Amino acid sequence: MQSVYLILHNVRSTHNVGSILRTADAAGVSKVYLCGYTPAPVDRFGRKRADIAKVALGAEESVAWEHVEDVHEVIQTLKEKGVFIVAVEQDASSVSYTEPYPHKDVALIVGEETKGIEPELLELCNRIVEIPMAGKKESLNVAVATGIVLFRLVEQPV
Repeated sequence: MQSVYLILHNVRSTHNVGSILRTADAAGVSKVYLCGYTPAPVDRFGRKRADIAKVALGAEESVAWEHVEDVHEVIQTLKEKGVFIVAVEQDASSVSYTEPYPHKDVALIVGEETKGIEPELLELCNRIVEIPMAGKKESLNVAVATGIVLFRLVEQPV
């Protein structure tokens, strides 16, 4: 069975973090990396964050997570393990999120709610995927987009 990882880089909202942790639990994600200024379920004093716990509904305790300040370190470590890195971002070089993934371990990286993933990080990824938008809005909430792409990934036939 493949391992799936999530990398949340500079996601500001505690509600988005809690929602993504809950979705990660439902999808069987192996580990969630909280990078940059992404808030963790436990603060620097070791106290549970009620705002994350309220949305995660216990997933912050059932999903493995780690706060790593430097996202480059996480990407490098995962690449060294043979993990295929996929950015979820609107970009000129992106492909549809429905394109088949290689049958290997995959890490999805999502970024800051309004600015997305920095171009320098996109260059480190093996693939950039996006969800086509049919309406007037240009994008989805980061937690919603993560859920759509994550479930597409874990449900593809092996």
